Amino acid sequence: MKQHLTDLITSALQSLIDQGTITTAIPAQVQIDRTRDKAHGDLASNVALTLGKNAGMKPRDLAALICEHLPESEHVTRTEIAGPGFINFYLGQSSIQAVVKRILEQSSQYGTNTDGAQRKVQVEFVSANPTGPLHVGHGRGAAVGDCISRLLENSGWQVTREFYYNDAGKQITNLALSVQARCHGRGPEHPDWPADGYRGDYINDVATDYMAAARIEAADKNVVGKADPDDLEAIQEFAVAYLRREQDLDLRAFGIDFDVFFLESSLYQSGAVETAVKRLIDGGYTYEDGGALWLRTTDFGDDKDRVMRKSEGGYTYFVPDVAYHLNKWERGFERVINEQGADHHSTVTRVRAGLQALELDIPVGWPDYVLHQMVLVMRGGQEVKISKRAGSYVTLRDLIDEVGRDATRYFLCSRAPSSQLTFDIDLALSQSNDNPVYYIQYAHARTCSVMRKLAEQGMSWSAADSLSHLELLTNEHEIALLNRLDRYPEVAATAAEKCEPHAVATYLRELAADFHTWYNAHKMLVEEADIRNARLALSQAVRQVLANGLALLGVSAPESM
Repeated sequence: MKQHLTDLITSALQSLIDQGTITTAIPAQVQIDRTRDKAHGDLASNVALTLGKNAGMKPRDLAALICEHLPESEHVTRTEIAGPGFINFYLGQSSIQAVVKRILEQSSQYGTNTDGAQRKVQVEFVSANPTGPLHVGHGRGAAVGDCISRLLENSGWQVTREFYYNDAGKQITNLALSVQARCHGRGPEHPDWPADGYRGDYINDVATDYMAAARIEAADKNVVGKADPDDLEAIQEFAVAYLRREQDLDLRAFGIDFDVFFLESSLYQSGAVETAVKRLIDGGYTYEDGGALWLRTTDFGDDKDRVMRKSEGGYTYFVPDVAYHLNKWERGFERVINEQGADHHSTVTRVRAGLQALELDIPVGWPDYVLHQMVLVMRGGQEVKISKRAGSYVTLRDLIDEVGRDATRYFLCSRAPSSQLTFDIDLALSQSNDNPVYYIQYAHARTCSVMRKLAEQGMSWSAADSLSHLELLTNEHEIALLNRLDRYPEVAATAAEKCEPHAVATYLRELAADFHTWYNAHKMLVEEADIRNARLALSQAVRQVLANGLALLGVSAPESM
């Protein structure tokens, strides 16, 4: 409907231009918004306010001219000029009821669009160090990143999901030393235990399998334990492969697949880091001070310059990040979105500054970042802090085992990533209206149950026959549902554009509430066939949109509960 109104306004403006009444150009986009109060119409446009000055007339006068030249529309019953020049559009009920026909015809495609035009976008998410099981913070990143990918695919983008493994550096050394200590029979309480060693029970599992010469297959890794407790290099290779496999299993349990696994170590092995550093030096954005190599990141908005190569040797962590993102750019991604924890906030400016210093016409502000806050896990009103397996934190597998994949995914993406999230295990397990994922899935199951009851009562329903009686959907609960259904494509498109999966989660909860209210207030399987068929058509439209929206969140749509 927004596009329909845009076409009407564009036609009216073209008529005014052709008549010589105005000389302003037609805007590339006409803003049309839903009104907060239905007394002021269904949709409104500020086009007269934005064009009034260029048109050389008062916005209200321009609005009046636009309204006079609007083509006839079966959907618009009247227009009204409000305030300084807003144009309010009042829609007829038939235009609202027509959404049922669109949904039933388009089925799983309802709510999709082609905004992305198959352009290439990469979404990097999770990217956990292979030093232990995935924790709930990684789980939030996994849920948000995967949902962003689904939303972008829904909007016509060609999406690549990527996991970046930090398989080089101090953490990996600490991992190998921890496993080696376990191979020698030493535990965290031993005086020779590594100062920064990993203490979870999983370290003992790695050591046991290494000493048993177990075979580990993970992605591109196929490693057999050497059973030699003194071969630190072999221990490190085995431990990284082991934990990569464990993380793969965590992600598989979460319903997430990646297209690319990128190793940090490959940037050093291929010379990509040295190449990036050379480009920065050749560009004149580096200098030596105190024996260290610095990058002039202040030239690109940073609050101070940053060390690239430390005085004692070795690159700081943001340098391989710059090389990695140069690699992304060279792979032809028009858009790159990094979903990471809020602790990566400080790297955003540095990576972007490094990319600008390469002088390769990389757009300012590339890549995009979505940073998520911490997750607090609660049970019985108390914070759950540790996992027996991991030792110091709650793992993603713990949550999935406790409440299931659907509840875990929904809860972790149900709030804006920028806000801290409290994951209430008791609420996620409850079968009540207070549990949003249960509430939404129950609405879908109810729509399916109605069709089963229809068959049990010896009745039938035809979507084609029912579409000729949609004018019977007139009570306040039906109008509310119709308006909610009509909003879904807009919600999905905006959520993709802004990388906000929580907007879909909120919408589904509201749609479920509208459906339950209608279901409880009005009987569907009435004797009068025309009314029954119209209501069943609306119910099936609700079912379809619930299923489409849940698919964007990676949550199932059960037919019975």
